[in-house]
Amino acid sequence: MSNNQPNIAAMEQAILQHHGAAYANFPAQPVPAAQSDEAVYRAAFAACSALGFIAQDAHCLARAWAAQTRRAGVFDAAHWPDEPQDFGLQPRPHAQPFAPCPQALGLYAVLPDAAWVGRMARAGVPTVQLRYKSDDATAIAREVRAAVESVQGTPALLFINDHWREAIAAGAYGAHLGQEDLDALTPDELRALRASGLRLGVSTHGYAEMLRADTASPSYIAMGAVFPTTLKKMATVPQGVARLAAYARLMRGYPQVAIGGIGLAQFSEVRATGVGSIAVVRALVNAAQPELAAAELMAALRS
Repeated sequence: MSNNQPNIAAMEQAILQHHGAAYANFPAQPVPAAQSDEAVYRAAFAACSALGFIAQDAHCLARAWAAQTRRAGVFDAAHWPDEPQDFGLQPRPHAQPFAPCPQALGLYAVLPDAAWVGRMARAGVPTVQLRYKSDDATAIAREVRAAVESVQGTPALLFINDHWREAIAAGAYGAHLGQEDLDALTPDELRALRASGLRLGVSTHGYAEMLRADTASPSYIAMGAVFPTTLKKMATVPQGVARLAAYARLMRGYPQVAIGGIGLAQFSEVRATGVGSIAVVRALVNAAQPELAAAELMAALRS
């Protein structure tokens, strides 16, 4: 083991030298117990922890760096892992995929009620999501039905946050689930959701969650929060544009949605990562003239 120590330290430093600037804004994380004695794994695990990746994501990266090294036959500190096979993503085409959605979902408006959904659909926003929070099952079903009705006659694609059974019953285009909601589904429920023809979007907040989402073969992957957001308490720090770009390269087989604290001023740098859709909440709901704001945001996506 001692003979490997200098090599491990040298590889760790090489990774930090090549990628430290991109991830300089993230606080270093403690290095937990390694899950492999492989030298490349241990070097990458330590380096990625120093670059601010939480343990589960540093582990995913370290395994991928080791796999990349075995596949290429040489360790390359400059090449940040981004090959799906090195992360263990499913080969394509997927055996049991959810129904497909457009590769580029465009401006994606996340909205609090059916009235807002209809308003933004009529304003030309191509993708809308109803994120309706209530403990009243009757009110939820009513709001989902109203949202489905509100987009009729428009080309808008409607996703329902969380309430997938109501989305199926009302004939929505798709549903969107967070990681905890996805994990809560039984195998039978996941099969029923897939068999319904509903499109499925899944929220992710790092490498481990993207790998978990991939096992369900969803229609699209949402990645965030990119910037600080006050809309919900996040378990992870803002991911930032450098991480988003790396995520987009890895998950390039999926339609991708960037979400979290994104306003018009950030559209250019987010678009440069290669994602095909940007989700907004406050940029529309808090706008003095939401229709005008929607037009500006859509124009920024097209430019």
